Amino acid sequence: MGRTGLKLSEISLGGWLTFGGKVGDETAFACFDAAVENGVNFIDLADAYARGNAESVFGRWLKGKKRSDFVISSKVYWPMSDNINDRGLSRKHIMESVEASLKRLGTDYLDLYFCHRYDKGTPLEETVRAMSDLVQQGKVLYWGTSVWEADQIKDAVDISQRWLGYQPYVEQPCYNMLDRHIEESIIPTCAEKGLGIVVWSPLAQGVLTTKYLNGIPEGARATYSHWIQEDLTEENIERVKKLNVIAGDLGLTMPQLALAWILRHPEISSVITGASRPEQVEENIRASGVKLDEDALAEIEGILA
Repeated sequence: MGRTGLKLSEISLGGWLTFGGKVGDETAFACFDAAVENGVNFIDLADAYARGNAESVFGRWLKGKKRSDFVISSKVYWPMSDNINDRGLSRKHIMESVEASLKRLGTDYLDLYFCHRYDKGTPLEETVRAMSDLVQQGKVLYWGTSVWEADQIKDAVDISQRWLGYQPYVEQPCYNMLDRHIEESIIPTCAEKGLGIVVWSPLAQGVLTTKYLNGIPEGARATYSHWIQEDLTEENIERVKKLNVIAGDLGLTMPQLALAWILRHPEISSVITGASRPEQVEENIRASGVKLDEDALAEIEGILA
């Protein structure tokens, strides 16, 4: 992971929109089992996922397991109650939130702790010092940022180095074939400053699968999620149809092609995937180690451009 000695599985499992909410404990446990049995060591969570329930579900699964086998992350920023201080990246909210996450997870420390967005209402120095203090206390091993701009990441690193504190070592942005904004400045900045990159929404909330090639199925996420609806255009569906042909020619599924395409970047440490069934976990994991040749990459670029 970036300029650290930490090793992350290329494919990881995240709890956004699934565990603790739409996916029951039994299925969630099966997904965790499938992930770990196939080499996944990184589980990505956040306090805001199902208002803490995603952390609680994983905490129940984790009981009796060897804690050091896993890289567990959580995040802090989004409101967790109506309390005016129960949000953002103030020292108060960070310190109280990490304790709540540790309690739900049933562990003494987090491997990774992300600032879940940039907080314009809190001085960056206050946030950097609080996160660095958590590392000093041993409650967090590495801290990072999520959906921060390149200049914000640079400033956080510079402040931490000026105070001889612990710098952020990982950024978690959205990145997929339909959203490539990080290629211009985020990836180069992270490479320069020593941050690893772990990306979310690698399948564009399901658009980069075959699920929507013939319309929107009843009950599908696209019937209620504005996140998907922004990407679910006729132009993108035509792109996915062409990409799916390439995937078939390479002996891959469409999701596996999309994941392997992301992992072509050496700066990207891990791709965070979601799953509501263990079969999805197993399919996604098979994208690990897939190397796309130059001809395939050129053909893909022609479609995406």
